[in-house]
Amino acid sequence: MEQVDVLTLREAFTRQGIMLGFNGPFSATLMEEIGKALRKHMEGLAESPSAVTDVFSAYIELSQNIRHYAASRGVSGAAAEATIIVSRDEDGRYVVSAGNVVLTEDGEGLVQRIAALAAMDKAELKAAFKTQMRAPRDPDAKTGAGLGLIDLARRASAPLQCNLKPLDDAHAFFSLRVVI
Repeated sequence: MEQVDVLTLREAFTRQGIMLGFNGPFSATLMEEIGKALRKHMEGLAESPSAVTDVFSAYIELSQNIRHYAASRGVSGAAAEATIIVSRDEDGRYVVSAGNVVLTEDGEGLVQRIAALAAMDKAELKAAFKTQMRAPRDPDAKTGAGLGLIDLARRASAPLQCNLKPLDDAHAFFSLRVVI
């Protein structure tokens, strides 16, 4: 196994404004502890309560989406691992990025949904949120009411961006970037 050059990794994190990064299996307990640490760190930076809430909410939404996806597909092991990064861009905005392995077909659907949300303005996002809230919910659904991505798009200060990179014939790595 290749030895990790921690200094080079640290320098890359600093250059890219990464303040929190996680890569590996994602349990509910770990997700909660990282969320608490993120919140405390941001409060220590004297960020506004709304910025703390928006970044924390984006982190939780992306984390839950990854966990729910793995559970719904019965994925375990390396395929259930995720990468989540919280950083700051050159304009000082927070960026929450997350990625995980998905079935290519599922990833393509997500890319289409995110492209549609990214094309909406604030008024259209608000209307989409209200419409989704009023939509009948499938009583057998194991996830939420489908509001999470719309809420992320509403909180974001720039359109959502995503990427789908093929891994093999059936799988791809899906990543989503939310700028707060």
